[in-house]
Amino acid sequence: MESQSAAAANAPREDFSEYVAHLQLHMALQARNLVPTLKQTQQNSEDSRKELLHQTQANFEKQISRQIP
Repeated sequence: MESQSAAAANAPREDFSEYVAHLQLHMALQARNLVPTLKQTQQNSEDSRKELLHQTQANFEKQISRQIP
């Protein structure tokens, strides 16, 4: 009889463990969809550097053009 009551007491714990495992799997799959692939990240960083260089060059040219009387 004791083994049945112990099994009954462990059932909610097992259900909760299964729920947590399922939730972790779901969150991991969602995270994969939110994180860009390495190729996309490299391409975005190259684009960011080019954009920053372009903006810096444009700002520099504006400052130079304003200094000439």
